Amino acid sequence: ADLFKKVPVAAIPSAYLPEGASVAHDSYGVPLLITRDRQGVARAFINACRHRGSKLVESCEPVKSGRVSCPYHAWTYGMDGALVGIPRQDTFPSLKKDQLGLIPLECFEGGGLIWVGLDHKYKPAKLEGTDQICADLEAFGLHKMHVYGRRTYDLATNWKLAMEPFLEPYHIQRLHANSVAPMFADVPNVVSQFGHFVRQVSGKAHFNPELLQGDVNNLHKHITHAYLVFPNTVVITSPYYMSIMILMPRAKNRTLVDYYMLVKSAPDNPKAEELYKRSFELIHSVFHGEDFRAAVIQQEALNSNAIPEVYFGGLEEMIGPFHDSIESFLKPQDR
Repeated sequence: ADLFKKVPVAAIPSAYLPEGASVAHDSYGVPLLITRDRQGVARAFINACRHRGSKLVESCEPVKSGRVSCPYHAWTYGMDGALVGIPRQDTFPSLKKDQLGLIPLECFEGGGLIWVGLDHKYKPAKLEGTDQICADLEAFGLHKMHVYGRRTYDLATNWKLAMEPFLEPYHIQRLHANSVAPMFADVPNVVSQFGHFVRQVSGKAHFNPELLQGDVNNLHKHITHAYLVFPNTVVITSPYYMSIMILMPRAKNRTLVDYYMLVKSAPDNPKAEELYKRSFELIHSVFHGEDFRAAVIQQEALNSNAIPEVYFGGLEEMIGPFHDSIESFLKPQDR
């Protein structure tokens, strides 16, 4: 828990929240309200009315509105969190509206993601490497893409176990033998680290740099990029879509995962719709049916505490630095 107080975390993709809209987000266990005003500025608040503490917005789907109004007593707030309306204000003679705006949270936008500090008592600074990772993701156009689909998974596993498959290529030929394994070579990834953030690059099977023909736009077709957006977000490139997974711990053996599939633009013909639909289902079968399942059965076995230690090989080298990064934010008693 201490880690998630100290660092900004990804809440939603930028593309998920249009101008003049708000969305509720509870997956971290904190009632978040994320808004974007008509000037495009994103903000985050505690999703609780300052009157009696009721939730203001309940939908995890974006709601278009220039203001948000409490369903209990109709106190109303602007997209900037300011309290702008109180029914029967005469019954609150000592109240000062300018002192009762929504409780703000640290929030910034970058790399096609909206980042939030989850504890209003903290103002977590951007981590070293944030600017580099955001520049990479914006170079892919992540901030301009369209959210084709979204799913939430509730997994009976620790969030770090759910993250580990996306930090190593060793499992691909084994775990994914009946799905995507033929697309990849059984070789190490090319890894770059930016502070606590990680970029992994892997060529498809039989990859040769000449396949790119000197055109950077061919990268998607022949190379897969997998980013660890520290601490808990994964971004993976595919030939015509991108995957974002945000892994949110709810208990030591429970993780919620928000998965988003983003494409360059909304499908405008049956062929595109069929292609995206097929890809969306493939992702579900591979990530949920294989990667997440592996984390769940790993958790089931480790719950016994009978295994005193585990081992990592050369194709799993980035898992160690990932845990080292987490440890660096924990107090001794939290370890």
